[in-house]
Amino acid sequence: MREIRVMDQSQITILAILAATVVLFMWGRWRHDMVASAALLACIFTGLVSADAAFDGLGHPAVITVACVLVLSKGLQSSGAVDVLARTFLPAQSGPVVSIVALTGLGAVLSAFMNNVGALALLMPIALQMARRQQLPPGKILMPLAFGTILGGMTTLIGTPPNLIVSGFRQASSGDGFSMFDYTPVGLAVALAGIVFIALIGWRLVPGRKQAGMEGFESGAYITEARVPEGSKAEGLTLRELETALTDADAQILGLVRNSVRVMPPSPRRRTRAGDILMLEAEAEALSQALSSLGLKLEEDLATKEADKEKESKKEKSQEDNGTREAVVGADSKKEKKDGKDKGESDSSDEIVLMELVILPSSELLGRTARGIQLRTRFGVNLLAVSRQGQRSFKRLRALAFRAGDLLLMQGSPELIAEFASSTGCVPLAERELRIPDKKKALVAGGIMAASVTVAALGWLPAAVAFASGVLASMVLRTVPPRSVYNAVDWPVVVLLAALIPVADVMETTGTASLVAAWLLDGVAQGSALVALALILVVTMTLSDVMNNAATAAVMCPIALGAASQLGVNADPFLMAVAIGGSCAFLTPIGHQNNTLILGPGGFRFGDYWRMGLPLELLVVAISLPMLLWVWPL
Repeated sequence: MREIRVMDQSQITILAILAATVVLFMWGRWRHDMVASAALLACIFTGLVSADAAFDGLGHPAVITVACVLVLSKGLQSSGAVDVLARTFLPAQSGPVVSIVALTGLGAVLSAFMNNVGALALLMPIALQMARRQQLPPGKILMPLAFGTILGGMTTLIGTPPNLIVSGFRQASSGDGFSMFDYTPVGLAVALAGIVFIALIGWRLVPGRKQAGMEGFESGAYITEARVPEGSKAEGLTLRELETALTDADAQILGLVRNSVRVMPPSPRRRTRAGDILMLEAEAEALSQALSSLGLKLEEDLATKEADKEKESKKEKSQEDNGTREAVVGADSKKEKKDGKDKGESDSSDEIVLMELVILPSSELLGRTARGIQLRTRFGVNLLAVSRQGQRSFKRLRALAFRAGDLLLMQGSPELIAEFASSTGCVPLAERELRIPDKKKALVAGGIMAASVTVAALGWLPAAVAFASGVLASMVLRTVPPRSVYNAVDWPVVVLLAALIPVADVMETTGTASLVAAWLLDGVAQGSALVALALILVVTMTLSDVMNNAATAAVMCPIALGAASQLGVNADPFLMAVAIGGSCAFLTPIGHQNNTLILGPGGFRFGDYWRMGLPLELLVVAISLPMLLWVWPL
């Protein structure tokens, strides 16, 4: 029996701060980065953390790595690399079990190498389409996908912030952190078992509720124009074959334009040629799949690129003829800054977005056409598609007369689209995440991520340096526009980690972690290393269900190290138990951002998650404990 230790003032203070922090996390009134910042400031004001070291957490390798992985994830997202994977590996026609296995498995693979929330957000539209195809409530597909992306995150060092935090604590205690795939043996076993359970049993336990907000605003189908490029899959197919290929994307062909002659309606037996323009009708979310599945290109987008090339070619020819290239470039540069709007160019051309606008009844666009107002040359934006609910128009987009209530899908820089909206009487509704895959950028983005992972895994560079190099390469090669880099970082998560790392250090320096560990060992585990390991795992899982997983890992790592030290056993299985437990938040919608993200689209209530989450957490404990003891012996 160990002697009872008396807590000193510093230990009482840090425990009080941590208790208040946990309560605030569970309360949820304040955002988690605000709570973490308050905990750090409390430690500073009470003298537990020196003012000079207060913000050392901002330079911690785990914080840097998390921020860099978020940026690289944005590159995979915006280039359309994930959309290509989804079309390649997800079955077009299959039953619910096979579909859920494929979708959840793909989500797990993606989340192993990119941000979990990003992986879920990319696959959510596909999940909703799959639910409609299977005639299932959306939640029965969304919850398996959300849980699958959480499970996949525990398989690599960069899969989820808790893994990086755990590695940081190991490096601080032993001088060497965990490597990229040290998490894989245990994490992969748990993820595979979890996915099998979800696909066979779990999705059936999810309440079948209607999607929240279904009675709200719906944008309806868009009518857009797509050109058939030379060498694309669509070239040489009959229109009937194209219709069949577009069925999965819920798109249909309304007309065809060949040599500026409109064919309405075209014969199903007519074969397409390179340069043909197809008039398509599709939902906004399905436009990307409709275009990329056949290699089609948006007509307005393509026309803009060709016009820019022609303009550049003419400018270069003029410069060569006059022999004054440098002078002309300088003059052009000044002129572009002065009248960039007239040329349809913008200094922010590296940040192009798609935004949805609705035409107000008082808009000056009423009765006018895109050609008539010289949309591209006057405003520097492109009209990609028009949605007119309940009605179809067979006119060319540029010749379509606008009406009140029309929805316009516009392409351009955020500044120019906002200026167009305010000057013409339109209201921006939402920025559309319509990703039209760019094969070259997708390959480059995937190559940068693969190279960063390889360099970090082989130990050639520290993980933070390897992924920071990847971010720089992404900026140089434009897979992530430089102006979008900082928007890709989830700053609340970065602040949370940076603030809690010094707070967690106080747990160790004051001896509080050892004190708590000793209490757990004597009062609950009775000195058994196996029971202590299970206790650390279960306590971490419980905390992660009610507070942020990164915060949970930061709080539990010192306790896990203290427990291993008290028992005189290997600390690695205890740290790995924290990593597994910190990633398994399946009981509530507040434990993980992915759970929160599906709350509305799935129509869920707070108490719906435990139905599949509780048996899944029990399965995680049953699989992970023996795997931990086998891979990381005590």
